[in-house]
This record gives sequence, structure tokens and C-alpha cells, in this order.
Amino acid sequence: MDHDATAAGTLDPLDPTEQVAINVIRGIAMDGPQKAGAGHPGTAMALAPLAHTLFARVMQHDPDQPHWPDRDRFVLSCGHASILLYAMLHLTGYGLTRDDLAAFRQWGSRTPGHPEVHHTLGVEVTTGPLGQGVGNGAGMALAERWLRARFGPDLVDHHTFVVCSDGDLMEGISHEAASLAGHLGLGRLITVYDDNHITIDGSTDLAYSDDVPGRFAAYGWHVEQLGEAANDVLALQAAIERAKAVDDRPSLLVLRSHIGWPAPGKTDTSAAHGSPLGEDVVRATKEILGLPPDQTFWVPDEVRDLYRIATNRGRAMRHDWDERRAARAADRANWDAAWQGTGLDGWADDLPRFEPGTSVATRRAIKLCVDATCTRIPGLLTGSADLTENTGVEIAGATAQSAADPGGSQVHYGIREHAMGAAMNGMALHGGVLPVGGTFFVFSDYMRPAVRLAALSEAHVVYFWTHDSIGLGEDGPTHQPVEHLASLRAMPGLRILRPADANETAQAWRVAVQRTGPTALVLSRQAVPVLRGTEGAPVDRGAYVLAGTPDGTPDVVLIGTGSEVQLCVAAAGLLAEDGAGRSIAARTVSMPSWDLFEEQDEAYRTAVLPPGIPVLAVEAASPFGWERYADAVVGLDRFGASAPGPVVLQHLGFTPENVAAHARALLRGGTQPRPTTT
Repeated sequence: MDHDATAAGTLDPLDPTEQVAINVIRGIAMDGPQKAGAGHPGTAMALAPLAHTLFARVMQHDPDQPHWPDRDRFVLSCGHASILLYAMLHLTGYGLTRDDLAAFRQWGSRTPGHPEVHHTLGVEVTTGPLGQGVGNGAGMALAERWLRARFGPDLVDHHTFVVCSDGDLMEGISHEAASLAGHLGLGRLITVYDDNHITIDGSTDLAYSDDVPGRFAAYGWHVEQLGEAANDVLALQAAIERAKAVDDRPSLLVLRSHIGWPAPGKTDTSAAHGSPLGEDVVRATKEILGLPPDQTFWVPDEVRDLYRIATNRGRAMRHDWDERRAARAADRANWDAAWQGTGLDGWADDLPRFEPGTSVATRRAIKLCVDATCTRIPGLLTGSADLTENTGVEIAGATAQSAADPGGSQVHYGIREHAMGAAMNGMALHGGVLPVGGTFFVFSDYMRPAVRLAALSEAHVVYFWTHDSIGLGEDGPTHQPVEHLASLRAMPGLRILRPADANETAQAWRVAVQRTGPTALVLSRQAVPVLRGTEGAPVDRGAYVLAGTPDGTPDVVLIGTGSEVQLCVAAAGLLAEDGAGRSIAARTVSMPSWDLFEEQDEAYRTAVLPPGIPVLAVEAASPFGWERYADAVVGLDRFGASAPGPVVLQHLGFTPENVAAHARALLRGGTQPRPTTT
């Protein structure tokens, strides 16, 4: 290696030390699972040359500033091969130590079984469930292009590299994501398909005979079959550079690798996929590779020096970028707000206010909120799975995101809820984008794996899930969510708000923009009345006293969420005028968010829900879980029905009269902690 190449941080032509480095990666790939007694060594061994090529020869990245906005993104969609990524983060200086590698898959380690963003420096996304990383990559590439269109290539000019497996491409989400990426022409997305012909069950021939290159070509991708190039660094680099030159469509590089190579008796077998190789095989393989067989996690000084030199290129690029950004003071506020995922100072002052007595569906109210504030939320990018007008994500005056209009702020995901969820995660974790995605609440099932990963990743995404109850009416039980609130409330890290009216919706939007992590707004199809007391209400506290004896002691507390809060207000009026001989004092509590209420201190929670006072909850959904707050529930223990919404609600007991009757029954029977369902 000559002095000029060293100074520039390049590795061309192939340096002999690089082969040692690749073999060192393979040694770590064997040692980690072997010490842990679990893991996936084979894929990491086979892809060691590819990982080296990307991290040492191709990608622009700076371990000194791992969150540099203009770095290339690397997504290991086949997250079971995590030891490969950890090896590269260790070698290139992201702070992973030898002890971290030795603690692979152990309690509290920085090297868990699958990569976790925010947990390990240098990991961009949480991967493991197969196919998710393919969708994340599409979202990252979309974020890069959109930000480049908004802020210019002097600040945004990078690529997204995805490594995926047979399993990733079998999962349905990969079809959705690849179709979307091809349609949008995301030219800075380069995916390497590790075509190793092996799954846990054995050969892929057992269940898989797709023409993958043909499929991706049909999606509109640039496709190149690299054949037996898995060990050829220069061929890999040349292919990646050719793909980088294709700027009008995503690229798929099909790489025929041999899982577990060169382990004797394990190469090209499922035994190398999901289990350690065994001490004898590890020793024999190290001898083949020229590694010291009695040492684990061995890295010689010349390999460390090699990677220190290789990262100089990215470090220099990052320094140049810092200077360019410093010279761009004019739009710094927009840039900073976009990368913080929030609005400009005072953005929430533009939220609309709604007059009591008017009536508006909360899905319509959220659109008014978005329209009123969108110009002051620089990173806002909204979209829907074919339900743009229905779900409130349509921004007035926005143009559609497309290859022809890369700055368009309206994403049409098509009927691809799963890919939408994964792409949103990719955008949020890329940074610079606050993605909002909409669909009917019942179809949140189609995107649930991505929603779960958003919660696990603390990705700042916002979901508009509309048509939230049996009140949507004629479409019937197939489209009427019943169990969804209960099941999604059980998901750690997902913030759910079901606002009672338009004013609560405005405050819910403020929470969704300002708070980190994923937020779901569960919104009504049908119009609901704007209630007195909701303007400026403390929605961010999860629950509050809306009406009735705010300081005194009530006889009963009625808790409502969403469209059922109005029923509690009306039922309280009926109880106050009770003709049975005495007036019943009812407190109405609006509880748009269990999650936010649980964050409050005990003094606030007991002020809203006084101990010892009977509580009746009202929600057009499964009563499961309400026992934590209520002694009885007017809920649903059945699916809905096809009829006009008001008719369905009436037949299934969601009327003020029925709520009042249940309150009286609760008072007669005492506070038994068992839900009473309609």
C-alpha cells in the first residue's frame, strides 16, 4: 500500500492484509456463537468479504461521528447474522470491544442475538423478523431522496445498503416493499441478496423456487447476477459501484454464496445456519484460514491498522460536510427541526380550535390539524395505504411523492400496509423525517410486526388508524375493530390515543409530534359532537375530569374514550335527573390514553379516579384490560354487525340510557371488580 493511498483512506488494489482481515471476520463469526452456545455463524462466514468491501472500500461512514446525517446506511435484514455486523463495528472503531464480542447473546451485553438500534452504536435499525429490513431500506432510501430534494445534495447525498437472505425474500413484506421501491424509482437503494440456498429446514428447494432476478426486474429494479463472486473483493466492489451509478431505480445484486465456507463438513449445510459449528470444526476451519486455532476473537495489529486507514475516507468526507453545513445558516431552523422530528418553535399555536355543539369526525379533525401545522413541521411526510382521503393524511396542496417529484410530501403506499409500516420505521430511524401513515384501524393487523418493531426501536412514527369502532357501520364485522385496542395496548412502548372529539384530536396531534417513539391516533369515521371542556384539555396527561363534581366526591365515575365520551356526558345528565327518588352525582372522565395516564404521579391519578368510588368504563371494544381502572364495563364481547352505524351502536347497547342503567346497577351491586359487558 503506497503512501498516497494510505493518506486518502483507500484500499486499491487488493492489499494482502485484506485477506487476513476477511479471515479474521470469519474467525469472529465462529467464535461468537461458539462461546455463546447459540447463534448463526454460517451466513456471517460466507459474507465476510462483502462486509469488508462495504465497510472498508465503499461506504461513507465515520466511526468518530456515527450519527453523521450524510453517512451511508447499512441494514442487515438477515439480522440472525448479527455477529457479522458486530465484527465490523468492532474492527472499524464503533466502540465494541473484544469483551463485547465475547459477551455475544448474554444478559446486558451490547451484542444481542439480533441487532438493536439505540442499543449498539453503529446499528441503524432493529432487524430479525425476516423481511423487515427490506422495508426499512426502502424507507431509508425514500427519506434520503426526499431530504436531498428539500435541502440539496451538498447536505444529503448518500446510499442505503441492504443485505438480505432467502428468508427475507420469501416473506410477503419483501414483495410489498420491493414493488413500492421499484415504483418510486429509489435509485440510492442497493440490496445484496445472499443466495446461499439454505434455510433452517434444509435446502431452499424444499419450499422455494422463485425466479428472484425475474421478479425484481418486473418490479422495475436494476438486477445483476454476480454468480460465484462471494470471495472476490474487487468483483464485489465493482458491482456495487455499477449499482451506485444507476440513479433512477433500486438495484439488486444476486450473490451466490456458500454458507459456512470453508468449514469442513458444514459448508452448504443447514447445520451452519442456526447453530455453533463445534470446537473441532472451528479449530479445523481456523487452520484452513491461517488463524491461530487456540485463540478466540483474534485480531492482529496489521488488521486494526488496515481498518483505521480505511475509515479515513469517511472521516474526511464528514469533515467536509461539517463545513458545508456550517455555511448553510439560512435554513438551519428547518434542518434542525426536521432532524429532531418536531416542529418549529411555536408550531402548536397554529392548531385549530373547535366550537362546542358542532360535530366533526375525528378523522376529519386530524386533517384540519395537519393542514394548519404542516408548513411548520419541516420533516412531515404523510402517506396512506390507499386510503388517503379517508384517513386524514391528505395534506392540502401537497404533491405525490414519485420519481418525477422526489420532493412530494404525499406518499401513496398502495395497498401495502406491512411495507408502509416498515418503510416508516426506516424513515424515522434514518432521521430528518417525521412519517405519518394511515389506514383503517382493523387493518393495523396487516402492519402489526412493523408496529411492534417501531415500539421496540422507539421510532418516532405516527399512525392515523381510523374507522375505529362498530360506529363505522355498514361495512360490517370484517371492518369493525373490536379486539384491536386491547391487543395494541398490551404492546410496550406504543402510545395510543383515542380522542373524544375534535379538540382532543388537536391535542393528540401535539403529543404525537412532540413526543418521541411511536404514537397511534385511533380516530372515528362518524361525526362526534365537540364537547364542552375539551378545548385545551390536558390530553397529554392521558385522562382528566371532563364534567361533574371536579372538587366534590361523586357517587360514580364514568370513564369514556373516543366516541363513547359523549355517551358518558349524556348518561351523567340522566343520572342527575334520576326519577327513582334521588339524584346520582356522576363524574365524567375522558381517558384518551392509558399510556399517558400511567405516566402521571399517584396524586394526579387518584384525583381523577378517587379510591373507593365505583367506576364504569364505556368503550365500543373488548373490555379486556379495563379491570385496572373500572369495576364494570359497557363494552363488546362479540363482533359487530352490518347496518348503519347508529343502528349498530344502539342495538349493541351504546346509548346514554344503557350507560345510565349500568351505572345504577353498579351502585346497587357494589364495586365488584368484574366487567359487565353488553
